[in-house]
Amino acid sequence: MGEAMSEKLVLSLSQMSTGQSGIVVQVMGGHGMVRRLEALGIRPGKRITKVSSMLFRGPVTVRIDNSQVAIGFGVARRVMVEVNAAS
Repeated sequence: MGEAMSEKLVLSLSQMSTGQSGIVVQVMGGHGMVRRLEALGIRPGKRITKVSSMLFRGPVTVRIDNSQVAIGFGVARRVMVEVNAAS
């Protein structure tokens, strides 16, 4: 296996820094949660950018395609995103 130019790191949306973006690799949750997030455009293969988050487990705002959506902290913990480790 060849080594990529930059290291890839998988973080949950809640762990990402504000302004950081990456590609959604997995949504860990039940069928209903996965469906709800798909309706918002959050699904594997999509580029997502964390716009802001509140302190103390508040909602996380993300940009996906041309829209911004806010999702709860608990849901954000279940959305896994591959980011460049160098960013």
